[in-house]
Amino acid sequence: MTPTAPRRPRRRAGRRGTRARRADKYDLYQRAVQDPQGDVARIRRAFLRRFGRPPRLLREDFCGSAALACAWVAAHREHRAFGIDLDPEPLAWARRHNVGALRPEQAERVCLLRGDVLRVRTPPADVVAAFNFSFFGWKTRPELVRYFRCVRRHLHRRGLFVLDAYGGPEAQERREERRSVDGFTYVWDQDRFDPITHETTCFIHFEFRDGSRMRRAFRYDWRLWTLPELRELLEEAGFGRVEVYWEGTERRTGEPNGVYRVCEHANDDPAWVAYLAASP
Repeated sequence: MTPTAPRRPRRRAGRRGTRARRADKYDLYQRAVQDPQGDVARIRRAFLRRFGRPPRLLREDFCGSAALACAWVAAHREHRAFGIDLDPEPLAWARRHNVGALRPEQAERVCLLRGDVLRVRTPPADVVAAFNFSFFGWKTRPELVRYFRCVRRHLHRRGLFVLDAYGGPEAQERREERRSVDGFTYVWDQDRFDPITHETTCFIHFEFRDGSRMRRAFRYDWRLWTLPELRELLEEAGFGRVEVYWEGTERRTGEPNGVYRVCEHANDDPAWVAYLAASP
């Protein structure tokens, strides 16, 4: 009797086969969170409104994958950009994917530098941008004022510092928010909030249709700064004019419409994102 071959166990779909395992967290982040072309347009409008001329040189602090710096040079043939970040991993990703996607003459106008934004020297910029709430990593007033003064030193005399902030009562709650994005789900996880110190710990997770999940792809340990605090600290650092750009709402739905205008006062909002534009 011919022996039968032993039955091979069926290969189970392990982590290597899941979409979470194959996914690129920086690509997911850019698709879910960032709007670099929109940010370029907003910066240009704010600068033209303030100074009546177009900006040319951008410095992107905490640039990560440098999506803004690359969108900036792609927007106009006279645009140049510096991107600065302390972490070599996203900078390497930026060089491969974002800078690598530019035309050669555009790529020549982007300079990515690894280093501490407090120490890296660049020529005076028309615009310094600090987006994605990165500066929230400084948790004391002296630390943040020191950074704002550093920005002022690297800014053209008629230049603009643009930064973003978020807040509202919901930002102070432990909660998870999910949003569907082209083939995956973006999860913003507010894991901890201290009402005395305003320190918060947040995570970004990504979930996929095959049931797999990329947990804690990004972690943030921040102080949740308020807009009055930020305006006061910018003024203390030597910025003479600080304006808040507040997002409007659709009349029919009451939902945010993506249009930001200068406001001195706003209606109560449970969760908001705003931009600040400051000049010396």
